[in-house]
Amino acid sequence: MSAQWIQRIEINPQILVGKPVIKGTRISVELVLEELAHGATPEYLVSEYDVTEEDIHAALLYARDSVAGEQVFEERLAAGK
Repeated sequence: MSAQWIQRIEINPQILVGKPVIKGTRISVELVLEELAHGATPEYLVSEYDVTEEDIHAALLYARDSVAGEQVFEERLAAGK
């Protein structure tokens, strides 16, 4: 885990029920990923939400680190889970 995102992403049970968000906002990492997955550009996110390109990059790094330690087992793949 790189933790390069640690200065920009926070997890606080008082904000969005503890979902990871960009610090100082209620903009979740999930929202950033969803917008990017649906074709939004970083420039669009910067103009539409109160975030920076560095915040977006931190959200991507957080997501990468979150899945980096996952293990996939053949039984789960066969079952479609």
